[in-house]
Amino acid sequence: MSKRQRLFLIDGSSYIYRAYYAIRHLSNSRGLACNAVLGFTKMLLKVMREHQPDQLVVVFDAKGSTFRKDIYPEYKANRAKMPEDLVPQIPYIKQIVSALNIASIEQQGFEADDIIATLARQKAAHGCDVVIVTGDKDLMQVVSERVQLLDTMKDKISGLDEVKKRFGGTPDKVIEVQALAGDSSDNVPGVPGIGRRGCRAHLLLLLTIWICPLMMQLLPLENQIMNSWQHCSKSLNLHSYITNLQYRFPKVTKLENIPV
Repeated sequence: MSKRQRLFLIDGSSYIYRAYYAIRHLSNSRGLACNAVLGFTKMLLKVMREHQPDQLVVVFDAKGSTFRKDIYPEYKANRAKMPEDLVPQIPYIKQIVSALNIASIEQQGFEADDIIATLARQKAAHGCDVVIVTGDKDLMQVVSERVQLLDTMKDKISGLDEVKKRFGGTPDKVIEVQALAGDSSDNVPGVPGIGRRGCRAHLLLLLTIWICPLMMQLLPLENQIMNSWQHCSKSLNLHSYITNLQYRFPKVTKLENIPV
């Protein structure tokens, strides 16, 4: 029996920021900042060396707005601009990925997470084991028997058990929990008056109503949910990843040909 292939999908944009803040105040002889370049390269090579994936893809955020901005213009409006000394390092980082013969993808109008979720589900459906290298909790919604998350900064693997511990249910409930509770890091509003602790009870109530419309006449639905349903709907869309994008899977590196 042949061994199942393992695909590693690296959240490149997240890795860049982690590398930038992990190593500070480093520049070359010409005064060009190179801390993110060095940190990113070391982190990338470490993944290749320690895990030896059969396939490897680095996914980046593309420049410009995304469809989430059309849904909610204030999406991520609370985030600061990219540091000035990081901006010129981005092209060098992408050149290094290319020089290592590693496939990279970015798509205008979508975030790296959208592409990662798409590829993860497509490849898992074809019998491949997928590891998403990221620290983003939102991607827990694509975890399955064949899809796991790897946070290399914490050296932590997240599978179905970890999703249940964090969100109180299966991966398909992650979107609902995030929509109800909101996400301050992305400036995404939740339903006012409902925190993460109250999400389970409200999810059960909403599920009952969706399954049996007659319950609308029998249950006194809380005003805070009725009055805030529009917020919840927007938040739900913001946290839903596009899983039906048609990507032709790129040619990926043969790791054995790369000195690590």
